[in-house]
Amino acid sequence: MVEAIFELLIPFFMAKLIDNGIRHNNIHYIFQMGLVMLCIVLVGAASAFMCQNCASIASQGFGTELRQATMEKIGTLSFAQIDELGTSSLINRIISDINQLQVGFAMLIRLAVRVPFLCIGGVIMAMTINLKLSLVLFIMVPLFSFAIYKIMATSIPKYKEVQSKLDKIAVVVRENLSGVRVIRAFAKMNDERKRFEKANNEYSKISISVSKISSLLNPVTTIIINFGIIAIMWFGGIEVNVGNMTQGEVIAYINYVNMILSALIVVANLLITFTKAAVSGKRVSEVLNVDKDLVDGKGIASIKNGQLKNEANIIEFKNVSFSYNKNTDRALNNISFRIHKGQTIGIIGSTGSGKSTLVNLVQRFYDVDEGSIFISGTDVKDYRREEIQNKIGIVPQKAVLFTGTIAENIKWGLENATDEQIRKAAKIAQAEEYIEKMPHKYDTNISQGGVNLSGGQKQRLTIARALVKNPEILILDDSSSALDYATDSALRRDIKKYTEDMTVIVIAQRVASIRNSDLIIVLDDGELVGMGTNEELLRNCEVYKEINNSQDERGDE
Repeated sequence: MVEAIFELLIPFFMAKLIDNGIRHNNIHYIFQMGLVMLCIVLVGAASAFMCQNCASIASQGFGTELRQATMEKIGTLSFAQIDELGTSSLINRIISDINQLQVGFAMLIRLAVRVPFLCIGGVIMAMTINLKLSLVLFIMVPLFSFAIYKIMATSIPKYKEVQSKLDKIAVVVRENLSGVRVIRAFAKMNDERKRFEKANNEYSKISISVSKISSLLNPVTTIIINFGIIAIMWFGGIEVNVGNMTQGEVIAYINYVNMILSALIVVANLLITFTKAAVSGKRVSEVLNVDKDLVDGKGIASIKNGQLKNEANIIEFKNVSFSYNKNTDRALNNISFRIHKGQTIGIIGSTGSGKSTLVNLVQRFYDVDEGSIFISGTDVKDYRREEIQNKIGIVPQKAVLFTGTIAENIKWGLENATDEQIRKAAKIAQAEEYIEKMPHKYDTNISQGGVNLSGGQKQRLTIARALVKNPEILILDDSSSALDYATDSALRRDIKKYTEDMTVIVIAQRVASIRNSDLIIVLDDGELVGMGTNEELLRNCEVYKEINNSQDERGDE
């Protein structure tokens, strides 16, 4: 406000300097007014610096807190909601969109007070100089505003499309970087280059279209301003001739008109910035306003001293049905079974039969559509999710590791794990042997995604990560597919040997991996088609017999 007030005073003092100093050749008055104007400029500049500094600090703080809030919200979303929003889109929202909001917030603090005050103050000061000449201003401002409105009305709807095209580029880039080995192995570099080129050209096309429209703003408004100044100089000259105005007042009037119209140009640019910020704000709000579809229970009083209550049936499915999309076929249909504490359970079936879906429901990554799942006699919906997840160690199908050392990756399972616990987990997971051969052993750095390790080495580390927390329920989701039979057998043996009362659920494609399980569950197209021991299923379950016979024929003993 101080900056704007002092800026409005400059033309006033300029008129005094011209009329009372230059016109009468009064050197003392010229120096006096010059000194006053210099002080006004210095105070105005200091105010501008303070405002800009505060705007920078506030906007950066706003952006930092908004990113934090958005990231925390993403952490509460279910897998289904993340799938719906899209990973690449979420990355764009938390980076690009929040950056745009930061810019808009900074401009709001820096210019939202200053610019309207300059417009209104400039009009008042101009009218006090000469009311008749203000008719030119009253004609110019509506023309100016109409030109800005037409340009903005055309360009605003396109900004959302620009962000949508940017999301598509992010998807292509992400898939290319994560799948670079597959792309090169199948010599698809040219195809992927063309795919990126198409997405990039679409983004470029819409961006150029918006830029062309926005680029009209400055030339159109400049033409209106220049015609206005010509009109003011023409009619102002007439007013000077008849003695109604002084030369200094004409100069001051032109300065005020320039100030008003320049402020309107800034308003137009602000509207563009705020429009982009509004589009980005809507995209970020979509994330922040998503209602959690997995609502935590109130927590279970039966968990004492970190242990689930002692029930014979640690896991029970009762008539469970589930589909990833309510309008699609069910991934699981009317599944019922019981798992006793300390049992080793094998789950087998063809690809797409619902094996991974089943264990995802145990850990409540998704909620069932029908039926109920019980852990230690209590519905999983009555637990807080962290209560369940702290009791379950899961090794997913895809072995995901993070940048850091081997020890740090294993500690993901238990943050305060001791060196002894880390080594024990690695030993059970059959990872100790190759870790000890590395130059830095447990301090060996893992590259992003674990690219400096083989598939089997990564799988064994993820198993160690799950084992170090000593969970009551261990889920191995096809996590030994990259292991040879000897290592796989040793892993299952050591898990049984070194873990006390741990319930182990093994999802496998190979019958050999689950043959000795206490109970084997056979799934086929989302249906439970068999349940029992290996011998029982070979007698009673056709699907299991087919899987077993096909693997025997291939020598998968």
